[in-house]
Amino acid sequence: MHRFRIANMHCGGCAKGVTAVLRQADPAAQVDIALETREAAVTSDADPARLVQALRDGGWQAERIPA
Repeated sequence: MHRFRIANMHCGGCAKGVTAVLRQADPAAQVDIALETREAAVTSDADPARLVQALRDGGWQAERIPA
């Protein structure tokens, strides 16, 4: 599992956008969003750097949270 902090994710619409970007990068990804902490937990076999780049390309201020 990978965890990401997304500074500009503020609402349910944002959560849907983040989920869409992550599933576009990896259609098999399972995404759990925590709006109160602005975090996304992603179960995926994709390279986490690729997921961060996909989020950033989508306009999200994303960084990986170290395990």
